[in-house]
Amino acid sequence: MKKVLTIAGSDSCGGAGIQADLKTFSAHGVFGMSVITAITAQNTQGVFAVQDITPEMIQKQIEVIFEDISVDAVKIGMVSKTETIQTIAETLKAYNVKNLVLDPVMVSKSGFHLLQLEAKEALIKNLLPMATIITPNLPEAEVITGFEISTVEAMEKAAKAIHDMGPQYVLVKGGHLEGEAVDILYDGNQFIYYNAQRIHTKNTHGTGCTLSSAIASNLGKGLTITQAVEEAKNYITVAIEKSFAIGQGVGPVHHFHQWY
Repeated sequence: MKKVLTIAGSDSCGGAGIQADLKTFSAHGVFGMSVITAITAQNTQGVFAVQDITPEMIQKQIEVIFEDISVDAVKIGMVSKTETIQTIAETLKAYNVKNLVLDPVMVSKSGFHLLQLEAKEALIKNLLPMATIITPNLPEAEVITGFEISTVEAMEKAAKAIHDMGPQYVLVKGGHLEGEAVDILYDGNQFIYYNAQRIHTKNTHGTGCTLSSAIASNLGKGLTITQAVEEAKNYITVAIEKSFAIGQGVGPVHHFHQWY
């Protein structure tokens, strides 16, 4: 069985973060492992508090996994502080990490800043050059690039600008565009477009975490980047279609829709 590691924050209501990652790994038939970077107090209505794990504990979590288990892919999600980012980058470099998927989690759907503003440059400098693929949505791509993105042409411009920062591939997600949803994958030479009909539901909690974890699962199983992204897109589309309402706010996608 392939082994995939998530390095991310914990979501107490189970729809995003570490919990969504592990559910996605299981749904893809890979063994999931986790390094927790922060604990959040959140529910379907928003994020109400965050407590960061110390860099020393994050480092030790990573080390004990790699010293005992072969890791086929790594997904990085919520990393809120400069010290956290630097620790993760320095520790992973020692283990020749392959198939690194970076989901630059910055702001929750309720508007809570999950990446401290002063940590943005650390993310760009330390983690982007290590990434096999980075998966920003439009607000995240705007923060990284510094310009507004409201058209497909602007998405292409952003993909090029982010690719110049070091990752091998960039997947700019167009869920925040008006009209049909389109994601754009860029490898430094060409664009690949993934078009999907927009699904009208408020229950989209954890979509970014789930998509990036699905890509990591597929890469860990040996798929190419384009295959991994296409399969992950198919998976998240149905997960959104089958999403359900719990609580009073934004419900989660359905990670195990194949079995229900």
